[in-house]
Amino acid sequence: MMNRTFLVALVWAAGCATTNAEPVNKGAAETLDQYERTGEVQSCLNLRQISSINAVDENTLLIKSGVNDYYVNDVKGRCHGATRNSTRFQYTTSLNQLCRNDILKIVDNGGDFIVGSCGVGSFEKLEKKAEEESQTDTGE
Repeated sequence: MMNRTFLVALVWAAGCATTNAEPVNKGAAETLDQYERTGEVQSCLNLRQISSINAVDENTLLIKSGVNDYYVNDVKGRCHGATRNSTRFQYTTSLNQLCRNDILKIVDNGGDFIVGSCGVGSFEKLEKKAEEESQTDTGE
């Protein structure tokens, strides 16, 4: 009887435990929803072609290259703090490229201190979804 009571209490306590939802950058997530993964993967991107790097969440980056080309990057580890408005990405590289396994540091804009870091994964090219498919996904 005591074991069963303990088990019920344990299950109840586990059900009461809450976890924080992972922070999401809604603007980057909405942009990513307009594209689909192509399966085309690159190890590096030329730094001069990178227009912006935005964190969709702490595991996924959306990279704009040139005018309308996008890549998705599933980072290695978690980029803690990457979705905050008060942070930026910082990296150093000996080449003119950002490559898989390079380290991105997440830096607080106010205090200029590092709040997190993560390893860059492969860059997967994105392609704009067909118009009908895009409207179906948004419920229009």
